[in-house]
Amino acid sequence: MSAIFSLSKRLLASNKLSFLLTALVVLCATSSGDVVLSNGNYTWLLAVLTPFFFVFYDFTKLMHLGASKKDYYIGCLLSYVFSAACISLVNTFVHLVVDPLYPARTVINLMDVCGWTENGGLVAGLQQLCFLLLVMVFLPVLLSMQTRWYGWVADVLLVGVICIFTPIAPLRSILSGFFGLVMINGNAVLHIALCLLLSAALAWGGLVVLRKKAL
Repeated sequence: MSAIFSLSKRLLASNKLSFLLTALVVLCATSSGDVVLSNGNYTWLLAVLTPFFFVFYDFTKLMHLGASKKDYYIGCLLSYVFSAACISLVNTFVHLVVDPLYPARTVINLMDVCGWTENGGLVAGLQQLCFLLLVMVFLPVLLSMQTRWYGWVADVLLVGVICIFTPIAPLRSILSGFFGLVMINGNAVLHIALCLLLSAALAWGGLVVLRKKAL
């Protein structure tokens, strides 16, 4: 277990560039007009950047250092949970404390748009954590498959779903219904349970893909 925690700490330490880029965007992003996007929402960028570094940079490096694929993968999952918790904590703080300080402006935070804040700040933060964890588990699975034929199949299916479902009203309602469950969902119990179940399923699938991945 100590090896897994050491790998997780090493992964987080090597991810400094993602943290730096996210911090710069959060601090430097500006919006004009009476309605602005909360700077806290830009912390979500970290959830997108982190899997890219873990998959394309850290995997090969750690394998050459003698780490096992299983330990690496569990270390990644722990790092995703930690990162998602940090992002959620920062954005929740910004939404509750910083956003109200904007004078004569309407500040939009995606936590409101998704309906999470209807359940209070603590539960909303937990919903945000679970959603970000789902994103951070999904991305490395997709990225790890890119060197295999089934990765290309997955890409084609995703593009096909977007291109076909979006213009056709009945299919578009199915697609919006899915996002309504995993993202824009004010039902905290359903939302958290669904995100955790999907994350667990994707984590298992990601481990299967990783076992077949070569250096």
